[in-house]
Amino acid sequence: MSTKATTLIVLSLVAIALVAGVVLWRQLPDQMASHWNANDEVDGYMSKSKGVFLMPLITLGMLGLFLALPSMDPLKANIAEFRGTFNLFIVFISVFMLYIHALTLAWGLGYQNFKMSAAMLPLLGVLFIFIGYMLRQAKRNFFIGIRTPWTLSSDSVWDKTHRLGSVLFMASGVLSIVGGLFGGATAIWLIFIPLIGSTLALVVYSYLLYRNETKA
Repeated sequence: MSTKATTLIVLSLVAIALVAGVVLWRQLPDQMASHWNANDEVDGYMSKSKGVFLMPLITLGMLGLFLALPSMDPLKANIAEFRGTFNLFIVFISVFMLYIHALTLAWGLGYQNFKMSAAMLPLLGVLFIFIGYMLRQAKRNFFIGIRTPWTLSSDSVWDKTHRLGSVLFMASGVLSIVGGLFGGATAIWLIFIPLIGSTLALVVYSYLLYRNETKA
């Protein structure tokens, strides 16, 4: 996907989200739910203005950041090799952010006969699966991917670490989708434990690869 197409798609989605919020303004409560605990119970609130505008504006800011970072990377030629995949990731994560925004608006309108975790986690799982795919495509750079001192020091360590990372993130995505079938605390465990474990394993793995490479 081209950068121009990515920008147009995300800007269009943000515009739709903002217009929807303005149209629904009078139907929304002054205090909107903003956080759900492990039991899918609301335990945090925000003002209506934040509920309507905050998530679209955060998504807009993320778009600007994602578009700017590659041009600042000393290894931007490497990013260019998988830029189409990265652009698709920008669209995916923007869709996810605005999907959460839509769920929040729906809850504020009184449509509350669903578990937030069950509604959110399947799409989050798909996002993780795509991140796993992107990791397999990613070339060494300072902003995108599994960036440890050892992956950034060696193309070989980078590639091997990202091949493993691809598998682990895809597996985490599948577990997140499964968690969505249960909802609640079970879903939270199914997403956070694999992610934390995968992150720690990749840090150690990249170090061991680098140590073996430098000893050779």
